[in-house]
Amino acid sequence: MLTVVVPTFNEGKNIKNLVKQIDAALKNIDYEILFVDDSKDNTPDIIRKVAKEYPSVRMEHRENESGLATAVLKGFRLAKGEYIACMDADLQHPPIILKYMYKAMKAGADLCIPSRLIPGGDDGGLNWYRKFVSGTARKIGQLMLPCLRKISDPTSGLFMFRREVIEHADLQPIGWKIMVEVLAMGTYSKIVEIPYKFQQRTAGESKLSGKVTMEYLKQLKNLRGRYNKKNQYTVEVWSEKKMKS
Repeated sequence: MLTVVVPTFNEGKNIKNLVKQIDAALKNIDYEILFVDDSKDNTPDIIRKVAKEYPSVRMEHRENESGLATAVLKGFRLAKGEYIACMDADLQHPPIILKYMYKAMKAGADLCIPSRLIPGGDDGGLNWYRKFVSGTARKIGQLMLPCLRKISDPTSGLFMFRREVIEHADLQPIGWKIMVEVLAMGTYSKIVEIPYKFQQRTAGESKLSGKVTMEYLKQLKNLRGRYNKKNQYTVEVWSEKKMKS
């Protein structure tokens, strides 16, 4: 089974469309969508309504907790799948890519990381400021953590992995860069990168802020002293042709 973990905070306008697209992408694949929701609006009601139409949808609504990092970790703990994916609810991560990520996993990958920065990829869904912030964050991460240097797009929020990757990992993420934590602390030997096109946000607002940036820098500083230095891994880059063949 594949579990798609989706943290949500006031993303009600996107839920039905997201679930519909995930369901189409994962046709003939045993999957569940696990929303870990911290919303203060009617998003939980919308998820419950959608779950009546799509039995694969589950929700964990948190009343007294907040933060993307803890939401995703809770999703990892509650996931039923052998494979676990993490993606945003805002549809900037195109759900169809899950189909090809799953294909990479079945081909032997321990992690599959869609990249905007390899041939066939595109970060056109970001404005110039967010492209600058994203690029700077990526370079700082690769400078501070050698384990990120082989990966073209290591600060994305879109990835899939085998459950065993984090089975013994001491995950202590803060802020938004969950995949950085998994890459630094997990155990794996093969990563597959596939191209994808980052999309324009369809509804809701970006959560990017100065606080998020500072949390990321604090996370990197923390990881620099404790990341898994024993990990030896290879990166296989798939073309669009191989991905869709």
